[in-house]
Amino acid sequence: MSPQKASSKAQAARKAALKGVQSKKVKKVRTSATFRLPKTLRLARTPKYERKAAPRFAKLDQYSVLRQPLNTETAMKNIEDYNTLVFLVDIRANKRHIKDAVKKVYDVDAAKINTLIRPDGVKKAYIRLPADVDALDVANKIGFI
Repeated sequence: MSPQKASSKAQAARKAALKGVQSKKVKKVRTSATFRLPKTLRLARTPKYERKAAPRFAKLDQYSVLRQPLNTETAMKNIEDYNTLVFLVDIRANKRHIKDAVKKVYDVDAAKINTLIRPDGVKKAYIRLPADVDALDVANKIGFI
């Protein structure tokens, strides 16, 4: 590199250092009075270890859904007249949970399920069985008749 080129380059660097390379800074025009933080890169988390030692087990299995069969006089009348079993069930169980639990525990399909919550806060389920299955036989199998 020639000495004249080197000195001109040094002069340009000196000028840039003293004056700065940005001749004029452009101000951003704000159109709103509120400042919104700009959206920046958000990386997915990469944890070093699991925060839970063991996975949680299902709280509502078929044995916790069906609490107990109800064997009052009206429940017996429902068994005899309407082919319907009456159970006290978990308050968090829905009709699908109840249907699956009856299928797993007693090997009986439910035709229809009606539920209600009693004034004491316990959920009651009326499990209507199909015509080909006798509710009296199922009640005998369960052992509350």
